Amino acid sequence: MKKIGFIDYFLDEWHANNYPQWISEASEGKMVVSYAFGMIDAPNGLSNAEWSSNMGVKLLDTIEDVVEQSDYLIVLSPDHPEQHEKLSQIPLQSGKPTYIDKTFAPDRSTSLRLFELAKQHGTPMFSSSALRFATEYGDINREVITISSVGPGKFENYAIHQVEPIVSLMGTDINRVMWIGTPNSPALLIEFAGSRQAEIRHFGNGCPFAMTINDSTNSTRLIKIESDFFASFTKKLIHFFDSGIAKVDPAETIAIITILEYGKIASQIPYQWVDLP
Repeated sequence: MKKIGFIDYFLDEWHANNYPQWISEASEGKMVVSYAFGMIDAPNGLSNAEWSSNMGVKLLDTIEDVVEQSDYLIVLSPDHPEQHEKLSQIPLQSGKPTYIDKTFAPDRSTSLRLFELAKQHGTPMFSSSALRFATEYGDINREVITISSVGPGKFENYAIHQVEPIVSLMGTDINRVMWIGTPNSPALLIEFAGSRQAEIRHFGNGCPFAMTINDSTNSTRLIKIESDFFASFTKKLIHFFDSGIAKVDPAETIAIITILEYGKIASQIPYQWVDLP
């Protein structure tokens, strides 16, 4: 049995509460979340000690202890990506396969530093939104010309779930972004090379993740995500730990974070193009 260590900003959060069961089931008990570290106690939830007791996971005092005793590592903090660089320093120097939860980093420069650190120490590492692995995306013609994507939630936390599939379908050759949203419905226009475009728009709770896609044959499809994308993601995570082979190209992850960073800049100057580096 392989042991997985959690490293989190605080442990009582949705991903940490669900990943242990999903991983155990997907691996048929061959991988188990055994150790955990939380930097602080949850501001509005269980303390790290209470969480660990409830989950049957051993709480350790330091990140170093988790890294030393675990076979594989998961850096969580899904809603606080500004903590990822601090939480990932020791894991990415360990050489042990490390998954960093969404959203990977708060900005492009942090992304570049994290990938460089992992490369220097030979540490297999990747990050992804679980939506990338929804089965509905599996048979899409990759010669996509236009995408219009909708989804729920705040731009800061949930845009990753729309941008990730878009980049996986349209590539990393991105020119610029423009904010076209309203306070109640944030929206971003993304221009790719060859005058290809994608739009993401956020609506309130209850809006599904869906997109309309037009490809190079001028065929149009409407896709609504209804599959269990977390189950698909967990299978990919298990394979990554088994193989040490990253499931996402680093160039795509860096492009995704760049779009998100410059999208926030664009939100301050609506209806003006902002060039990406």
